[in-house]
Amino acid sequence: MKQGPLFSIARWTGLIFGGVFTGFLVCVLVLETSLRDYDAKVYTQVRQVELDSLDTLASATLIPTIIATVILVVGAWKAKGRDLYVPLAALAFLLLILILTIVVNLPINADQKDWTVTSPPSDWADVRDKWQTSHAVRTVAALVAFGLLAFSAITHRTTTTTLTPTAAPLSTHR
Repeated sequence: MKQGPLFSIARWTGLIFGGVFTGFLVCVLVLETSLRDYDAKVYTQVRQVELDSLDTLASATLIPTIIATVILVVGAWKAKGRDLYVPLAALAFLLLILILTIVVNLPINADQKDWTVTSPPSDWADVRDKWQTSHAVRTVAALVAFGLLAFSAITHRTTTTTLTPTAAPLSTHR
C-alpha cells in the first residue's frame, strides 16, 4: 500500500517531538538526581521553578508524538504489513508514559505547587522518591519509544510505483 504525505509528516513529527520529549525527560532526570544531595528547602525551591513551565513543555512534546505514532500505527495496520509492530510497540511505551504521568507525576506536581520553601512537608523525601522513581521509568520508556520510532523510520519500506522501460524508445530521426 502506498502511503501518502500524511505518513511522512507523522514519521518526522514523531521523531522530532519524540526526540525533544525524550531529551527533556533525560535532562529533568539528571537535575532530579543532582537534587538528591540537597535538603528539603533547596529541593522544594527547585521543584517550584520546574513546575512553572515544564509541564507545558512535556504536554507540547508528548501529545504530538502520541498523535503522530497513532497515525503511523493506523497506516501500518491498514497496509497489513510487518511495519506495524515497531510503531505499535512505541505507542505502547508512549501510553505507559501518559498513564504514569496522569496517575503518579501530575498529582504529585499539583501537591508540590502548594509547598512552601520555608516549610516543606515532613514526608518531602518520600514524595520526592516516588516522583523520581516514576520519572525514571518514564524516561526509560521514552528512550525506548524514541529508539523504536527511529528504527521504524530507518527500516520503513515505502511502496512506490516505478516506471521501467518495456521497449527501447522509437527514434523518429534516421
